[in-house]
Amino acid sequence: MEHFDQLYQALNEVVGYIYPNEIELRWSILIVLYPYITGLVAGAFILASLNRVFEIKALKPTYEISLLAALAFLLVATMPLIFHLGHPERFYELMMTPHSSSAMAIFGFVYLWYLMVVLLLEIWFDYRRDFVVWSQESKGLKKFLYKVLTLGSNDISPKALKLDDKLGYIITVVGIPSAFLLHGYVGFIFGSVKANPWWSSVMMPVIFLLSAMVSGIALILVTYMVINYFRKQKIDMLCLDSIGKYLFYTIIIDFTLESLDQIHRIYEAEESFDIISLLISGKLFFTMSIMQVLAGTLIPLFILGFFQFYKPKEKIRKTAYLISGILVLVGIFFMRWNVVIGGQLFSKSFYGFTSYKIGLIGGEGMLAAGVWMVVPILILVFLLWLLPPWKKQHSGG
Repeated sequence: MEHFDQLYQALNEVVGYIYPNEIELRWSILIVLYPYITGLVAGAFILASLNRVFEIKALKPTYEISLLAALAFLLVATMPLIFHLGHPERFYELMMTPHSSSAMAIFGFVYLWYLMVVLLLEIWFDYRRDFVVWSQESKGLKKFLYKVLTLGSNDISPKALKLDDKLGYIITVVGIPSAFLLHGYVGFIFGSVKANPWWSSVMMPVIFLLSAMVSGIALILVTYMVINYFRKQKIDMLCLDSIGKYLFYTIIIDFTLESLDQIHRIYEAEESFDIISLLISGKLFFTMSIMQVLAGTLIPLFILGFFQFYKPKEKIRKTAYLISGILVLVGIFFMRWNVVIGGQLFSKSFYGFTSYKIGLIGGEGMLAAGVWMVVPILILVFLLWLLPPWKKQHSGG
């Protein structure tokens, strides 16, 4: 009965002519979270690589934080997809039965490669010395966990540590294209849907990748400030200014590419142009023009751009950086919303619109989506408790 009530409500919101199977959206807010969370992962890892591979020392205070944040969000990245499935208990079959014609099956292997081979190995090599030291100094549960994490490798001689650093460097180098592949492939999944003109664009993987870098850098900026606030530690302003600078550059590139994509659509003016124009000026006006473009792009761009020419007092800069980071995270979320939800709001007939209203409860409601945004934060808190970067630096790691 509830399903028929929702269907009846959706019919009341239909505008123009749509096909019967387009009344209800197949992909909900959980599918919005899927590219959003994977983007945070890729962006955070790329920021970490700037320190290790490109030797940008100003970013050193955020190196381990970036790796741990990437791991926390990567562990949850597939959960919205799994819970969206009709039979979530059979999700593992996707990763055990590869098929070249299935974009999602290939993504399963890309995900496992990045999680098991790249991210976990890099963190292990980076922390191995500390696992050994902490397993000797700690007591109780932590002592047991650190002993397990050493994997029986207790050699912390200079030669062994040099090998750890070399292998970690190699993995980071491999991890950079892997991070690009991880989120670029998410964009490819949408961009390869030829039947949908809102998604079908060769620019989609590149736009997803650049927006991932923007959101990941913003995540680390906000996380770094929050951690130092709760630890009552002084923020390294050189580090914060450097993050702000890279965030400013990536926003410019991302906004330019998205604008180029829109200009290309306007110039081609294909048969879908009219319906997409109505979509942008109507149902997506608030989420796209206000939240994505104005709040999530132009305001942070203005603030960060101003700081490239004039630097006010530290307190003002900290507040502005925090506001900019939060606005960027919100803006990228709505960018994902506009892609996933917006691409389903107009009919393939190009003569009508349907609507999407999020429920509060249920497997695909606001509460469920909120859970999958809170869980990675809780995982990150646990990782920071178990693998504190500040103690790692204190012990000489």
